[in-house]
Amino acid sequence: MAEVSSSLLEQLKSCIVWSWTYLWTLWFFLMLFLVYILRVPLKINDNLSTVSMFLNTLTPKFYVALTGTSSLISGLILIFEWWYFRKYGTSFIEQVSVSHLRPLLGGVDNTAPSNSTSNNGDTDSNRQSVSECKVWRNPLNLFRGAEYNRYTWVTGREPLTYYDMNLSAQDHQTFFTCETDHLRPADASKKDLMQKAWRERNPQARISAAHEALELNECATAYILLAEEEATTIVEAERLFKQALKAGEVCYRRSQQLQHHGAQYEAQHRRDTNVLVYIKRRLAMCSRKLGRTREAVKMMRDLMKEFPLLSMFNIHENLLEALLELQAYADVQAVLAKYDDISLPKSATICYTAALLKARAVSDKFSPEAASRRGLSTAEMNAVEAIHRAVEFNPHVPKYLLEMKSLILPPEHILKRGDSEAIAYAFFHLQHWKRVEGALNLLHCTWEGTFRMIPYPLEKGHLFYPYPICTETADRELLPSFHEVSVYPKKELPFFILFTAGLCSFTAMLALLTHQFPELMGVFAKAFLSTLFAPLNFVMEKVESILPSSLWHQLTRI
Repeated sequence: MAEVSSSLLEQLKSCIVWSWTYLWTLWFFLMLFLVYILRVPLKINDNLSTVSMFLNTLTPKFYVALTGTSSLISGLILIFEWWYFRKYGTSFIEQVSVSHLRPLLGGVDNTAPSNSTSNNGDTDSNRQSVSECKVWRNPLNLFRGAEYNRYTWVTGREPLTYYDMNLSAQDHQTFFTCETDHLRPADASKKDLMQKAWRERNPQARISAAHEALELNECATAYILLAEEEATTIVEAERLFKQALKAGEVCYRRSQQLQHHGAQYEAQHRRDTNVLVYIKRRLAMCSRKLGRTREAVKMMRDLMKEFPLLSMFNIHENLLEALLELQAYADVQAVLAKYDDISLPKSATICYTAALLKARAVSDKFSPEAASRRGLSTAEMNAVEAIHRAVEFNPHVPKYLLEMKSLILPPEHILKRGDSEAIAYAFFHLQHWKRVEGALNLLHCTWEGTFRMIPYPLEKGHLFYPYPICTETADRELLPSFHEVSVYPKKELPFFILFTAGLCSFTAMLALLTHQFPELMGVFAKAFLSTLFAPLNFVMEKVESILPSSLWHQLTRI
């Protein structure tokens, strides 16, 4: 019974939608005909004559006030529309029209499944869209105390957004805490302190909680927090991470022996493993920042061999950057051969490093004039195709590598294929592109050719899935407000912004002309209105000549 009633409601709705879609013109003319028939009892002619007499008695000041008010209102609407477009990337009026008015006027309901085949066919693309819109931890994120805070002290600007720091707090709670911590009586108090520290918003409160935990006993996560947020230099951060390593190794060995005794011990061992991997990775990054690059490479290789399944930290991207600093391009190619696989998720580091290696083979002798005369060689074609592949994956990177757009400090989290990932990649890899002679020149000559292969990137890609539409919104949350977020594909100004701008300018011009030339504008307005209503008067005269004058009286008798 319920199914029958729902089907009847759907049929009724479809009929109403169909009538609004195709019969609105007929309804409009019927309403006009009805108004014409009822013009005598409704006294429409008398009302129109009264209105015309009232308008004739108005002074030019009224028209100046009217046009000026219209200009002011349209100007306010223009300012609001422009602000909304700059902040959210869409028109407010257009969004309201599409979201609320279109369903009422017969728009397509995208939430209703048309058939099971289409739903099953879209499952893979929807899953890919969700994965591409996921926010990832930046594998090369900087230290808050030694790097981000120093930027704040110098410039007075906050390089990290609250959303970004909140995601980091969630990561720390996931990696460094465990639901079974209360089962260790000796560690329960300091673990409770650190759980509160990771949830605390105030940096000083977090640091104080870490010191309190260290007063109770050696705590690896407390040293981690102090190294990340209290240390003001990389040397000091490295010292604290070495202390964290000692405490972390003790906990790791203890939990390793007990991991098979139950689920709670296995969870504790998993947490201790995350802590140990994090500490060793950050120690390798400290060595890289302090110039001990070979030592950093060895530490990263050992870490990847010891914990090969922990791919969530993306240690291979740290390794790629360090190997590029050593100019060990053969080793870089070996790492790419392992991780640049079709079954693995891509990143800007993978795609652009592969493009850099292929560009390195031809960039020193590349000349656009010579290439246009003789054509591209096989090696040059491979390099150009690699650049096109990288640009399709993340089209924001070239502007930063070519220094067409200023860099900022990278956030702690990135969105793959977004502006945040482009900033994080270019911040660390720009020097490697500059070191390869002619690489930036080759990139400059070829990167824009990518867009000819994907004229509709949001609908269909070439080598990758269509470009996700969620990047702009997520990047605006991840990047600071003083940075102008890069948007792809470039959005044109919405129609309503152009319309309100034209309306504001037109009404302002009318107000000025009416104030300066009131009599001339009055003559012009009367001539314009008479010309505008001339076709309507002509139609009404023809209708009156065809229809009998006593039609209304005949209808009342019937």
